[in-house]
Amino acid sequence: MTNPLQIKNLVRGARCGVAAVLVAGCGGRQHAETPAPTQPLPTAGLAAQQVSVLPLTLIAAEDSLHWQDKFADRRAALARADSVIGTLLPARAPEVTWVLPDALRKAARRAPGIAPDPDQMGTAVLRASNIEIVPDPLRGELRTLVALGGNGGRYALVPAALVFRRPGATTGGQADRRAGVAAARPAAGPPDRPLATAELAVVMVDVRTGRVGFRTTARGDGDDPWSALTRAVKNLTPGLP
Repeated sequence: MTNPLQIKNLVRGARCGVAAVLVAGCGGRQHAETPAPTQPLPTAGLAAQQVSVLPLTLIAAEDSLHWQDKFADRRAALARADSVIGTLLPARAPEVTWVLPDALRKAARRAPGIAPDPDQMGTAVLRASNIEIVPDPLRGELRTLVALGGNGGRYALVPAALVFRRPGATTGGQADRRAGVAAARPAAGPPDRPLATAELAVVMVDVRTGRVGFRTTARGDGDDPWSALTRAVKNLTPGLP
């Protein structure tokens, strides 16, 4: 049977190849890039299947947002992000049987020495867009954890990284450089309600083969980290309020 996740990945790869050719044809000049639109989760192809949701392990924000105090307690910030994701996914995509991070943690505690700690896994490495096959030992850890906690499910949804940026900032583009200059200037004080864009890097992994079949960056704006993240997750499951 044709795997819709693999097809989607191949199509996206072809588009990236075309974009690379266009950039090369511009004589190597750097331009401010337009972020790719958020790709919705392929929930139709996952209906009635068990999909394990890994906990987030990487969260960061641009210094210019002055949100250092919000992430001073890293564990609390990661737990709150997991809560936002774990609340919205089952509510907005109930056709999928989501196995949330707490269930995976319980499964790991029941099998000490066999299952890895979900909060200590190197899933953040999957934020790199060039990874198509999950590297070992992470590949084996995902397979073991999903087998124990996912009731035989085949797929794992991995929130690989959550980054908050000034709106319009693009990684490696002119907007990033402008933001860096602005951050270096003396500021009168942090704004009361700074507007930010949440960028949530998400991948779907077939744990049996280790292949990344789906990848996107979900974006959402907000006046605080959690409203921005909420809008980003909602963009993964569009069509609902």
